Amino acid sequence: MAERLDRQRVVRAALALLDEVGLDGLTLRRLAQDLDVKAPALYWHFAGKRDLLDEMAATMLRDLVEGAAWDEAVAAGAPWQECVRESATALREMLLSHRDGARVFSGTFVTDESLRGAVEVPMGILTAAGFGPDGAARAWGTLLAFVLGFVVEEQAADRRELDRSQAAAFEERFVFGVDVIVAGLATRLG
Repeated sequence: MAERLDRQRVVRAALALLDEVGLDGLTLRRLAQDLDVKAPALYWHFAGKRDLLDEMAATMLRDLVEGAAWDEAVAAGAPWQECVRESATALREMLLSHRDGARVFSGTFVTDESLRGAVEVPMGILTAAGFGPDGAARAWGTLLAFVLGFVVEEQAADRRELDRSQAAAFEERFVFGVDVIVAGLATRLG
C-alpha cells in the first residue's frame, strides 16, 4: 500500500529534492515524480511552488527551533552579545544544512503561529539587554539580513568544492560580520 500523501511528507520530499537538484531544479513536476504521484495531487496540499517554498522555510525554521539552545543560553545568564552570536551561527547552520537554503528562506512568509518562539527568543534577549521593542526588531532584522545575504553568497560559491583555506575564510568573514553587528548594537545601547 502506498504511503499517504500529506503536507509534511511533501515538504520533506521537497527538501530532499532541493538538496539533490537545488532551487532551480526543484519543480512540482519533479517532486510529484519523486513522490510517485501525479502533479495535480500536490495542489491538494499547496497552491503552487511559492506556497511550497513558504512551508519549506517554515519547516527549516521549525527544525532550527527544536534544536536550538537559545533558551538554555538565556537561562544560564549568557551575555546578550553571546546569545546574538549563537543565534546568528545557528541560523547560518540551518540555512547551510540545505542546498540553496538561504535562497529558499529569503522572501518567504512564515505564517505558522507555533513558530512565534523563533522570534520571541531573540527579541526577548535584545529587549532584556535594553532595546525597546522597535529597536530589538530592527536589530534582529539587521542580523537576519546579514546572515541571509552572507549564506546566499556562501552557497553560491558551492561549499562542497571549497578547499580548507577558502572554507576557513568564509568562517572568518562570518564571525567578523557578526562581531561588527554586535559591536554596533552595543554602541546603540550606549
